[in-house]
Amino acid sequence: MRSDNDTWDITTSVGSTALFVAAARALEAQKPDPLAVDPFAEVFCRAVGGPWAAVLDGQAPDHPLKTPEFGQHFVTFQAARTRYFDAYFRAAAQAGVRQIVLLAAGLDSRAYRLDWPAGTTVYELDQPQVLGFKRETMAAHGATAKAERKEIAIDLRDDWAQALRDSGFRPGEPSAWIAEGLLIYLPASAQEQLFTGIDALAAAGSHAAVEEGRPMDRAAFREKVDEAKASDDERGQWWQLVYNEQHAPAAQWFAERGWTAQDTTLIDYLKTVGRSVESADAEAANMLSSITLVSAIKR
Repeated sequence: MRSDNDTWDITTSVGSTALFVAAARALEAQKPDPLAVDPFAEVFCRAVGGPWAAVLDGQAPDHPLKTPEFGQHFVTFQAARTRYFDAYFRAAAQAGVRQIVLLAAGLDSRAYRLDWPAGTTVYELDQPQVLGFKRETMAAHGATAKAERKEIAIDLRDDWAQALRDSGFRPGEPSAWIAEGLLIYLPASAQEQLFTGIDALAAAGSHAAVEEGRPMDRAAFREKVDEAKASDDERGQWWQLVYNEQHAPAAQWFAERGWTAQDTTLIDYLKTVGRSVESADAEAANMLSSITLVSAIKR
């Protein structure tokens, strides 16, 4: 279970969810018609080894990501949101934004795989051990960032805004922000702090992108957590990491503060990219139907 001051590396607690997501992106890349290709997702999984490498080689048939009812749709979900946010960043860069902020960067490889314009700085905020793993793995692989990349080792429950400024972030210039796969691991109070921090540091012309999930009924969530305590697989462990809280719908929150916000449900976005969720089991279907992708521009 979570606690106020918990920490993690890439193989424990919230950090391990980044590996779960990376494995999903790597499996998507193996398809003949992938929605998105992240060539570094496989690099991260093989650097850790064990089940994370085995699932990519078809040697872990019981892994949650290999189940047709859940895994198939979770892989599609990760691919779709990667495609959505990649397009978001390309649009921001085309609009002239040169400051990119990855909140809870995890194993996000966009600093290495997107073609950033000259003069772009990518700020990556996360736990120190997570950032260290990424840096060392990329160096061992011989990968070079396509923009200036600055690591900011901090917990987002702390004063990350000051840490960002201390690292050279310029609040007077436009910026592009992302909170992908993050809000569910924050209590509502920390979500409010996060949104407020973005708004305070974002100049006119800035962009923000958020993935959010609708909280479950409290009783149903508690039942899931209790079930998870008896499970030792990744799906079961995940239920013990989330807060199941929402401060406010992101599109509404940003719109009320002078941003032009657009949102789309994940289900609707999947339809636009030609992916079906008809065979999803109840848990996967509930997950997919609860997620919304949001992008906003500050006026």
